[in-house]
Amino acid sequence: MKEIEQVLAQVPLFASLPHDELEYLAAALRPIQVEPGTLLFREGECGDHFYVVLAGQAQVIKALGTPEELLFSVRGPGDFIGEMSLLGRDGLRTASVRVLGHARLLEMTRGDFDALLQRQPALAYEMVHLLTARLKSSQDNIVHDLQEKNRQLTQAYEELKNAQTQIIEKEKLESELEVAHNIQMSLLPRWLPQVADFDFGAQIAPMSAVGGDFYDFIPLDGQMLGIAIGDVSGHGVPAALFMALTVTLLRAEACRTCSPAEVLRGVNRQLLNLNNEGMFVTLLYGVLNCATHEFTYARAGHEPPILCRADGEWLDPDSDLECGQLLGLFNNPLLCERTLTLAPGSTLLLYTDGVTETTNSQSELFGGERLLAAVCAHRNSPAQAVCKRIWELVTAHRGDAPQRDDITMVCAQAG
Repeated sequence: MKEIEQVLAQVPLFASLPHDELEYLAAALRPIQVEPGTLLFREGECGDHFYVVLAGQAQVIKALGTPEELLFSVRGPGDFIGEMSLLGRDGLRTASVRVLGHARLLEMTRGDFDALLQRQPALAYEMVHLLTARLKSSQDNIVHDLQEKNRQLTQAYEELKNAQTQIIEKEKLESELEVAHNIQMSLLPRWLPQVADFDFGAQIAPMSAVGGDFYDFIPLDGQMLGIAIGDVSGHGVPAALFMALTVTLLRAEACRTCSPAEVLRGVNRQLLNLNNEGMFVTLLYGVLNCATHEFTYARAGHEPPILCRADGEWLDPDSDLECGQLLGLFNNPLLCERTLTLAPGSTLLLYTDGVTETTNSQSELFGGERLLAAVCAHRNSPAQAVCKRIWELVTAHRGDAPQRDDITMVCAQAG
């Protein structure tokens, strides 16, 4: 009893009671032990007793078990819980109470409480003071919570506005990229050349919406046909713009001279005057004499062509790798011309390094050997089918790995 009496003396509600009243309460009130997680009572139930916490803690919870559940407060030793049902006219619990850990409580019934107020009327004032302090604390907490929620809502609103702006900008960018893609594709030949004794094919697959690869067929005087394939450094919009510039310059220079090397030198001079970003382009340009089947070309840092004969043997027409510097960086790039003869049944493939440098998830290159084997294996297919089949083989090799470069091919077959 002495222990309970000492605890009661430390409870703010009972601190002003005389010694004999504390002794009476210590003997009259029922101490109880409560297991962890015990729900003492639920919100909305009728209540006819309240508790004084001697040891442990209890949670006061509003809207328990609903999406709006709110931890209202945590009461510890010296606090009392459940008193509102005794003070309210309807006698209903205004919140649920759940015990945390092991707890020791003193239970006071409505009768005990009414009798105590009869003996100690001043206790009512003490309870009002304590309840007022609780109310003020609750109001402060509510205001703080509302301010925090308002801050979170404001932040969420700003983030939503930023996200909406980003979505709009993304949609705008995607729309602009689509337009840029269409413009870039319109710079490429719309139709494959229709020339007696020859069949042509082409395939281009940018890594993104726009890229730096290109190819071109340029009709020249007589039975001459200019054929070009190029690869601009970098990717995306800058590469696409530089690609458009290069194609325009190439077509202009191709109309001035029949020498592929001189055409590339002219393109290089113009690029040096217009290139402030240090970009460059690899380019293979040649002129096909459709009457003699001779293909004379110059290679500016570009991949050498593949020539497969009708019997399946292939030729290495350009083993001199030192002959052919890229365009856009050097004043006088080293350029050499080569001439091939496309005998009947032969297949010529021009390609960008995106083909051979395609890697799979194990970082294994598609490589030149696979490309050469594919050209020779499908040499009897139409030129466009050769390009398509190689693209399918490259895609199958890549598997789930991302495409890391633009891929372009041009095929010419002699009938």
